[in-house]
Amino acid sequence: MKVGIIGSGMVGATAAYAIMMRKSANEIVLIDANEKRAIAEATDILHAVPFVHSTDIYAGTYKDLKDAKIIVIAAGANQKPGETRLMLMEKNAAILQDIISQTVAVAPDAIFIIATNPVDIITHISTLIAKNLGVPETRVIGTGTTLDTARFRALLGNHIGVDPQNVHAYVLGEHGDSEVLAWSNLNIGGMSFEDFIEYRKIEFNETIKQRIDCDVRNAAYKIIEGKGSTYYGIGGAIAKLVDVINRDNRAVLTVCTLKDDVEGIKNVTLSLPHLIGGEGDLGVLPIRINIKESGLLKKSAEIIREKIDEYESKSIK
Repeated sequence: MKVGIIGSGMVGATAAYAIMMRKSANEIVLIDANEKRAIAEATDILHAVPFVHSTDIYAGTYKDLKDAKIIVIAAGANQKPGETRLMLMEKNAAILQDIISQTVAVAPDAIFIIATNPVDIITHISTLIAKNLGVPETRVIGTGTTLDTARFRALLGNHIGVDPQNVHAYVLGEHGDSEVLAWSNLNIGGMSFEDFIEYRKIEFNETIKQRIDCDVRNAAYKIIEGKGSTYYGIGGAIAKLVDVINRDNRAVLTVCTLKDDVEGIKNVTLSLPHLIGGEGDLGVLPIRINIKESGLLKKSAEIIREKIDEYESKSIK
């Protein structure tokens, strides 16, 4: 199975490495406006192949995406001094139009995984661009809060002493400050969280809860402060999505996609639990959350919709 990765910066390159390490694809094509960077990253990863799994990895051009099943978009412009967020979104929209148009011309049946930030807005724009080119919404998936959910599960698992894979928890809404940790839906291996901590005699109170919430919500800021950017976590999330789609695993992941209605907010792109398989997005799974969390999810949807409105009003002009 062939995967194309457009954007060979730290996120794109780390995703390629993670895909190779997971044995999620047997062919990976790296494309970047900086051709030397794409060649260098592909060559470096290729040298690790003998230690892991036979994978054909190389730098290429759009024509090399022919027959690719999945296209990862990790490309985009960086914000420059004096440039507003809106200006950056407009610039990235133009880049996305070019990327998706060239990709669809050679790989019309590919599934797009969007990783470029702000991922909710970029996925929204990408979905509309792809739709105009005949690509159904089910084949445009943003990484959304897959990473935030992983952070939630990892931190909670560490506190209670359980493998994070057995911590069933979700982060919903925006991949950003307004994200919602769904504490009311949390369970440990099918056992309610409250019953589990009581049975295991684990200390857990509001202070601990707020600390975990804060650490999940502010993880990126702390990582960026320490080393400039985040890429291992999101690289792992992308590799997981590629693996699930390639093997048609039907996994539940908190990806972001275009929704007709979320808590009364129309036409918005944000994260909810989705069933993901070989054809892409197989649909949203209903999730039970409490009234407070529903209100927070609505607020998160409003924040994203406001940003979309801001971009669309500027674009029309």
